[in-house]
Amino acid sequence: MKLATLRDGSRDGRLLVVSRDLSLATRAHAVSTLQEAIERWDEVKDKLDSEYRRLNEGDETGAFPFDPSDVMAPLPRAYQFVDASAFLNHGKIMEQAYNLTVKKNPGVPILVQRQGDDFFGPKDDYPFPSEQDHCDFEGEVAVIVNDVPMGIDSSNAEKHVKLFLLLNDVSMRAHLFRELSMGFGFINAKPATVFAPVAVTPDELGEAWSEGRVHLDLHVSRNGEWFGNPNGAEMDFSFGELIAHLAYNRNLRAGTILASGTFSNQGYKKVGSACLAERRAIELIEQGESKTPFMQYGETLRFEMLDLDGRSLFGAIEHQMVSTEGQP
Repeated sequence: MKLATLRDGSRDGRLLVVSRDLSLATRAHAVSTLQEAIERWDEVKDKLDSEYRRLNEGDETGAFPFDPSDVMAPLPRAYQFVDASAFLNHGKIMEQAYNLTVKKNPGVPILVQRQGDDFFGPKDDYPFPSEQDHCDFEGEVAVIVNDVPMGIDSSNAEKHVKLFLLLNDVSMRAHLFRELSMGFGFINAKPATVFAPVAVTPDELGEAWSEGRVHLDLHVSRNGEWFGNPNGAEMDFSFGELIAHLAYNRNLRAGTILASGTFSNQGYKKVGSACLAERRAIELIEQGESKTPFMQYGETLRFEMLDLDGRSLFGAIEHQMVSTEGQP
């Protein structure tokens, strides 16, 4: 099943059911928002599935062409958004390039609380105050869970994954090391996140959802040129392990978003990267200096993931970086 949120002037939008090929949509009848759907998942899932089946078969009354420009982030705001750094290869590259000493406990994932009150849609311009902030991008996937009880183990945690998302975790690198050195986490370094048009249920991934990981390439391009297509199979911590760690001493409420961290593969010379910082670090290691510039106003980004049949799974993020000057 694929779900999206129509921009209707409200903060939470109007829930849409979207066809598998992303060509058609219909307003969901069972619930009006994705937050409501995830809170009542066991009650409404079959009803939403029925609408999805009719839509794919061409039998859904009221279907209309799906336009990603008309939608918000699938979940426009979340009570909790947590980002992981589950691809250890990315951290190793950064540590080597910048001679960093990061205190890590083997087997313990790195998680950080993120902003959940303001997400960007797939076609929205992305405003930021200054090019001197060193704007970067990070291609990731995330899960949305229903209610998760405190103390759950990793094997049972995966059962609470109800939806997947594709995202660009925007970073402002000029602020990152300063905020890290202060010891309390990110604020200016991690502004609002951008999400692809649709959220999808695990069955849409088929065999690509395996061992708590998404075994698919994440295709990233900058200004229409290939940047990378790393695969999610090399995620060092599964989503089950990440959820269990987060829920060690707390309940997770329905609608919590948990992201993977930037995709990163050991074979980066072939598959590239999913963020600028990693490419710049590789350049520093191999060439003695970082040459790839950070994002400038007017530049465009595209993120997309194809399913095992070669179809767009989440739809594409396609957005442009712009100045906050003149923005409402």
